[in-house]
Amino acid sequence: MRALSFGLLGAALGLTSTVDAQSAVATRGPLTRAERTNYLETSTYADVIGFVDSLKAMGAPITVSELAKSPDGRSLPLVVASRPKVSTPAEARRLNRPIVYLQANIHAGEVEGKEAVLALLREWSFGKTPNVLDSLVVVVIPIYNADGNEKLADQARNRGSQLGPAMIGERPNGMGLDLNRDYVKAEAPETRGALAAFNAWNPDLFMDLHTTNGSYHGYALTYSQSLHPAAPLAPFTIDTLLPEIRRRMKARHSFEVFPYGNFSSADGRESITAPTKSAWVTYEHKQRFGTNYYGLRGGISILSEAYSHDPFERRVASTRAFVQEILSYVSERRPQILARVKAGTAASTFAARTPAAAKGVPVRGRFFSRPDTQPVLVERLDRIADSTQRTEPGVPLGVRRTGAIAPQRMPVVDRFESALTRTPTSGGYVFDASYTGVADLLKLHGIAVTTLSAPQQVSVEVFQVDSVAKSGRPFQGHQEVSLTGAWRTESRTLPAGTFVVRSGTPRDLVAMLLLEPESDDGLVTWNHFDAALAKGKDAPVARLKTPLR
Repeated sequence: MRALSFGLLGAALGLTSTVDAQSAVATRGPLTRAERTNYLETSTYADVIGFVDSLKAMGAPITVSELAKSPDGRSLPLVVASRPKVSTPAEARRLNRPIVYLQANIHAGEVEGKEAVLALLREWSFGKTPNVLDSLVVVVIPIYNADGNEKLADQARNRGSQLGPAMIGERPNGMGLDLNRDYVKAEAPETRGALAAFNAWNPDLFMDLHTTNGSYHGYALTYSQSLHPAAPLAPFTIDTLLPEIRRRMKARHSFEVFPYGNFSSADGRESITAPTKSAWVTYEHKQRFGTNYYGLRGGISILSEAYSHDPFERRVASTRAFVQEILSYVSERRPQILARVKAGTAASTFAARTPAAAKGVPVRGRFFSRPDTQPVLVERLDRIADSTQRTEPGVPLGVRRTGAIAPQRMPVVDRFESALTRTPTSGGYVFDASYTGVADLLKLHGIAVTTLSAPQQVSVEVFQVDSVAKSGRPFQGHQEVSLTGAWRTESRTLPAGTFVVRSGTPRDLVAMLLLEPESDDGLVTWNHFDAALAKGKDAPVARLKTPLR
C-alpha cells in the first residue's frame, strides 16, 4: 500500500509548471495557455490557432490545412509535422515512414490531449536532437470539438468527476452530438472530415486522447486497443505493443498505466466506497467509437484516458509521456510496424481469402468469457459525517479521498469475443437504387460503390426478417434497431441502377460490419432501412454469392 497526497496543486504528483515553462524556453516556441497560467486554465480555440500560427511563423516543419468546418463555423486545423516537411499524403507516402494520426479534444471537457499535443509539436519542432519527426509523419488534430471547447462553464457542471481546471468546455459538439458515438452514422461535419482524412492519409496508427470520468484507481492513465473482436491488429496492440509502453511509462516517467476500465459488479458500476471491488471492466466494443472503428480499417488503434481525479498538470504530463513513448516505439520499429499494418490491411480484404475470412467475422460481440484475474490498483474512499460537504473538486458530496492505494486481485475484462459470426461474401453486397443516402455514407467511409449499367441475373443470399426490435429510448437522436431472421439463397435479376459494393478492397471488413443486417452497430442499427423492415420481409441489402461479371 502507498499513501499519496491528492491536493489541488499536486506538486508531488508531476511536473511543475516552472519545469514546463523552462522546457518550452529550452526548445524555443510559445507556451500553451495551461503552461502560462500554472495549469489553472485550458486553451481556447483562439489560443490553439494562435499557438499553431506561432509555430508556423517560427519555421516549425509543419503544414496546416482544414479538417472540417464545425457546426458553428470554426475551421478545425489539421497539422502535419515531419522532417522533411510534407504537405500531401502522396509526399508522406514517398518517405516510406509510418503515418501517425493524433486526435485530441473530441470531448471538449477532456482537455489534456489538446494541451499535450500542442506542447509536443513545439518540442518536436524545435528540439536540439533528432526525434519522431525525423522518422514519422505525424498528423495532429489538436482541437477536434472546437464548438464544445468554447462552451466554457464551471467544471462541476461540465465535468462533475474531474479535478480542475475550474472552467472547461462540454462533451457534445455544436449539433449536440457525442462525436465519439458518430463514426458509423457520420452525421457531424467533424466526423465527415475525419473520415476524409483517414481515406486520404491512411494512417498506420490512430490515437484518440481522452480523460476518464469514472472509478478511483491508482493509474495515471488507462488505455485500450480497438475492442471490436474483428479488428485484425487488436491482439498485437494489447498483448505486445501496450505492455511494453506500460513498462516504459513506469521505468522512464514513474507513471503507472493499465488497460482502460471501471470497477463493476453484476449490477453495474460499483460504489466508489465499496472496500472490495468485484471486477475491472472495459467499455463497449461497437464501431461507433473512434478507436474501435479505426481498428477495423486494418491499422493500429489506441485509446488514451488520462486519470480525471489527478491534478490537471499531472494529467497533461501523463498524456504527453504516453504519446511520446508510443511514437518512439513506432519510430524504433518502422519496418516491423509497416509490415504489421500491411498484414492488418490484408486481413481486412476478403477476396484474398484470408484465414480470418475463411473462419468467419464477428458481426456481434460480447465481453470475453474467460478474463484473466490480475491485481488492480484501488484507491480507498471514505464517507464523512457531513454528507453536504465537498472535500475536493470532482469528488461526490460526503466522500473523502484517502490517498491509500493498494492492489486487489479481480477479473480484468479488457477485450471482447464473437457473439455471432458470419462468413464474408466473396462477391460483395447489392441494394436498391433508391438508397442514395446509404451509398453516399458508404463512400464517406472509403467504400467503393458502383451501379449496374444493365440488368443482371445473379445468385444472392437474402436475409428474411423474423423480428424487428427498436430501443425504447432515443440515443443520439436515433432509436437503435436490431434484427433476427434467417438466410436463404435464390436467383434474382438486378435492375439497372442497383448499387453494388464489390469485395476485394481494404475496406471489406468495414463494409461488412456496416451492411450485414445482423451487425450490432451497422446501418440497420442507425435507422437507414427502417421503412423496409418488418416480420416476413427481406432485408434491403443482399449478398452476392459470386463476383459480378
